[in-house]
Amino acid sequence: MLKPIFDSHAHYDDAAFDDDRDVVLSGLPGRGICNVINCGADLDSSLASIQLAADYPYLYAAVGIHPECVKDAPENYPEQLEELLHRDKVVAVGEIGLDYHFEDNAPRDVQKAAFETQILLAEKHRLPIIVHDRDAHGDTMEILRKHKPSGVVHCFSGSVEMAMECVRLGMYIGLGGAVTFKNARVPVEVAAAVPLERMLMETDCPYMAPVPFRGKRNDSTLIAYTAARIAEIRGITAEELLTVTRQNAETLFHIG
Repeated sequence: MLKPIFDSHAHYDDAAFDDDRDVVLSGLPGRGICNVINCGADLDSSLASIQLAADYPYLYAAVGIHPECVKDAPENYPEQLEELLHRDKVVAVGEIGLDYHFEDNAPRDVQKAAFETQILLAEKHRLPIIVHDRDAHGDTMEILRKHKPSGVVHCFSGSVEMAMECVRLGMYIGLGGAVTFKNARVPVEVAAAVPLERMLMETDCPYMAPVPFRGKRNDSTLIAYTAARIAEIRGITAEELLTVTRQNAETLFHIG
C-alpha cells in the first residue's frame, strides 16, 4: 500500500469533472489521497476552489489569475483577490505567472505586471505562490530573483540549471505526468537532480495524465504512476518519495 499522496496542484472545478465531480472527490480519501490543492485560474474558478475546499475536508484552495486569463480580469481584480485570501482554507496565491505560448494572451508587460501584483499580495498575506511558466523562463526567473517569494514552480518545464536556481531561491519544484512521457529527457534530468526536500508531486488534473493514461482525464490517484517513475529515476522507493513530498507540501502550504 502506497503512502498517502498529496496532490499539490489540481483543477477539480474544471468542466471535465462536471458529470461526476462528487463521485470522484468523495472517493479520493479511500484511494490513498490525503490532501489536494485546487488552484484558481480566474475569479470564478478561485471561488469554485474555495467552495470545493468547504465541501471536502482534505481539499484546500489557491486563488489567483492565470496568465491566460489576465486579459479578461476586471481592473479591480487585486482587491477582489485580496478579499478571497481571507476565506477559510485558502493556502496560496495561484495559479499565477507568465505564458508566452499563445499569441492571444495579454501582452508580456501586462502579464509581468499581473504576476508581480499577485506576488506582492502573497507576500503581504504571508502565503506561498504557485507559478505557471510556459515559454517564459527568462522573465519568470527575473521576477523570482527580484522578489524571492515562497512557493512552487508547478509543472516544471525548464532546465536542470533553472530548477537548481529556483531551489537556491527557496522555491519548490512541482513534477507531474510529463516525467513519464516517452521523450521526456529534460523532465527526467530534472527529476534526478532536484533535492528531494524541494520536490512536490502534482497532477494538474484533468490535464497531463501520466503514461499509460496519457491523453485521458487525469486525477490525483494517478500520481502513483508518476511517483513510481521518479522513484525509479532516483533509485528510491515510491513510498519514500511520497512521504517526503507530502511533508514538503504540508510545510509549504502550512497544512497539518
